[in-house]
Amino acid sequence: MKSAPFDYYAPQTLEAAVALLSRFDREGVDAKILAGGQSLLPMLAMRVARPQVLIDLGKVSGLDYIRQERDTIAIGAMTSKRSAEDSSLVRDRQPLFHAATKLIGHQQIRNRGSVGGSFAHADPASEYAAVAVAQDMQIKVFGPDGERLIPASEFFVSYMTTSMAGTEVLTEVRMPVLPTGSGWAIQEFARRKGDFALAGVAVTLRRANGLCADVRISAFGVSATAVRFPAAEAMLRGQAPSPELFARAAAAARESLDEPMNDIHASADYRRQLVKVLTGRCLAEAASRAA
Repeated sequence: MKSAPFDYYAPQTLEAAVALLSRFDREGVDAKILAGGQSLLPMLAMRVARPQVLIDLGKVSGLDYIRQERDTIAIGAMTSKRSAEDSSLVRDRQPLFHAATKLIGHQQIRNRGSVGGSFAHADPASEYAAVAVAQDMQIKVFGPDGERLIPASEFFVSYMTTSMAGTEVLTEVRMPVLPTGSGWAIQEFARRKGDFALAGVAVTLRRANGLCADVRISAFGVSATAVRFPAAEAMLRGQAPSPELFARAAAAARESLDEPMNDIHASADYRRQLVKVLTGRCLAEAASRAA
């Protein structure tokens, strides 16, 4: 199929892009931001999305970078996933995000798809959303009133919905450097490599004096947004890592998964079971890395 007709704009500054969004918002015109286009363009072609206006950020400079600012890694919104995948800084200082990036689609998709675009798209099967929620990442946006930072826990609202205003543009993703003594793991289950995950789990686990000091567990592909499992995390803190402990925590994650998605790809019960299995595997892998 071909996309429905739309007007196309290619501003050269961030301010000009926001001005266009503000104008169309006042006029009641449906305008969408185009970044890498790896998610939006197929939706246009299938007419799942029918915006009246596309605002392309391709000519806006200053949004393609990866840099460390003290204990934070900042990634510009227009940075390609391939750049994040190839970055030694991301690989060495934020290996969980690096591993999540390599799970996204195929290489050709990562060549063009942008980091910021994935966050703004807010797909429930997004690896990035789970990693962001697990590590308290922050998302920087720019609008008519200037910049603001949104915690990941508040950024992802529902299915393909974020807390950004219609007049704001995502400009940067900010993530903490993984602390010393931390282990990490991310695993997912998909029918074929590169497909959307039916379920996935991301874990970070820091050890202190041989015990689990800080544990973060999040799942993706199972609900309208990425979900954390605070009850399972609490079971692990202050405890010595063991297969039995991880099995109990994995079972707790399964039971606390509220109303998982039930569709033609997988039943709710199947997704619950996947969360249990993947959580147990990720905990063991993260604990091994932390040691």
